[in-house]
Amino acid sequence: MQKISIEVMRALDAAIVRGATLTLQGQMDRKLYAETNKVIEAAGGKWDRRARAHVFSGEALEAIEPILLTGSYSRTKQDFGQFDTPEPLADEVVTRAGIMPGMTVLEPSAGIGRMAAAARRAGAAVTCWEIDARRAEPLRAIADSLTIGDFLAAAPAVGFDRVVMNPPFARQDDIRHVMHAHRFLAPGGFLVAIMSAGVQFRENRLSSDFRAFVEAQGGAIEPLPDGSFRESGTHVATCLVTLPA
Repeated sequence: MQKISIEVMRALDAAIVRGATLTLQGQMDRKLYAETNKVIEAAGGKWDRRARAHVFSGEALEAIEPILLTGSYSRTKQDFGQFDTPEPLADEVVTRAGIMPGMTVLEPSAGIGRMAAAARRAGAAVTCWEIDARRAEPLRAIADSLTIGDFLAAAPAVGFDRVVMNPPFARQDDIRHVMHAHRFLAPGGFLVAIMSAGVQFRENRLSSDFRAFVEAQGGAIEPLPDGSFRESGTHVATCLVTLPA
């Protein structure tokens, strides 16, 4: 497992990716370029002088996105959609959310419902959404209300006291899910989300706008410890986002 510096992560995030090619941007000193090139080559990219870019055998984005998510380059062939939340981390999220008996709690994209179960143990009434009917089966024994479907297509209707979530990370879907889920909060409500660590440093418009939104709401973004998802079989780098309504 080779960890990547934040400087290399920023260089990769700023690169222009088109199809099989990745073009680094701006002037880079020799040391930073060597470190970045090493990561790109480990991911399968080779420098092509004629193209003036690194060229991959397949889609460059598919090779680079896992690296931006994990902060490492030993595992680049993985589905970076949903990672099941380890139970201790689910308990921590519920504690951070301040869930009390009688509260209404939403877990969108609930997966197998680790957070929903923790919220239920805290005495809350729990509503879950999950797009995958097969994965949703355990939720039937946990949730007071369960909807099988695409959460992003749901119209906000009921105001919840709390939202706890670990949304899909791929292609920055975690930002889209959190922004949508925030609209489900009741006045005075509170959202706690596990997100990709990339929201802390990526400089694209989606990430920058999200950080500005969190700050404007009086929220916070803080890194989670390395290895928080080790028991789920991944070293994905994550952070914890707290957002008041």
